[in-house]
Amino acid sequence: MTSEDVAHNRCVKVYISADIEGITGLVSWHQCGTQSSDHYDWPFARRMMTHDVNAAIRGARKAGATEIVVKDSHNNSKNLLIDQLEPGAQLVSGHGAGIDGMMEGVDSTCDCAMLIGYHAMAGTTAGIMEHTYTGGVHHLWINDMPAGEMGMSAGVAGRYGVPIVTVSSDRAGCDEIEALIPGVETAAVKVGLGRYMGRLLHPSETGPMIEAAAERGVRKAKQIQPWKAAEPCNIRIEFNRSEEADFGARHPAANRLDAYTIKVEGATYESAHQLALNIIAFSGNGIRSQN
Repeated sequence: MTSEDVAHNRCVKVYISADIEGITGLVSWHQCGTQSSDHYDWPFARRMMTHDVNAAIRGARKAGATEIVVKDSHNNSKNLLIDQLEPGAQLVSGHGAGIDGMMEGVDSTCDCAMLIGYHAMAGTTAGIMEHTYTGGVHHLWINDMPAGEMGMSAGVAGRYGVPIVTVSSDRAGCDEIEALIPGVETAAVKVGLGRYMGRLLHPSETGPMIEAAAERGVRKAKQIQPWKAAEPCNIRIEFNRSEEADFGARHPAANRLDAYTIKVEGATYESAHQLALNIIAFSGNGIRSQN
């Protein structure tokens, strides 16, 4: 950061975490999965995900950003088309390492962060493809506050002192983040009419909308407070089925509250977040065990 950047209070490094269910034009997991015969429209979903992220990059640059790090955060994290990304952006792709989940790559050198293509938490009425990490999570709470992937990601950014300044999602997802982070800029690219049905805006409209929200968010980043969970922190996860909780409860840090619910506690949000993600990963074996 140069002395001129400091003098103008300018944000120069912007971090973007991108999911896919809240992306332009998408209403079904058959579109959003990964490369397989079951996900017939995945090439279209990848193209639209890249479209929305590019709009956010352009907006950030209009506001003065000189360094942009993008995290591909959906499924196997190999969705974004790097050859079609705005030149100069850095892409964090793939998964299996790191401790920050969907926010891998954010750190205290970032001036602000965006969540592009995120979706509403599990249990949200008219949230397109509403869920929290997996189809097995029924509800999740951070310190008794209902939360989904947006809340969890905001907490990761917050522990580094990084504010979430812009979010794109459906209308329900935008309402969710606006209730959590005062002043956040949003771009609602669609309105849910049900879990797998929505009224969609054309890409020619959503691109400029996301770009404008990104520019506004970066310009006002110093006015938006990072969201930080109170510490010590607990995260409570209610699963849809007891067999998912059976496997999640195998984690040594799991505190099982009932047939469906597991609670983890950490001295810091960082440790609670890591434990919660590990238990959710364990829980996936519960469904597979039926086969």
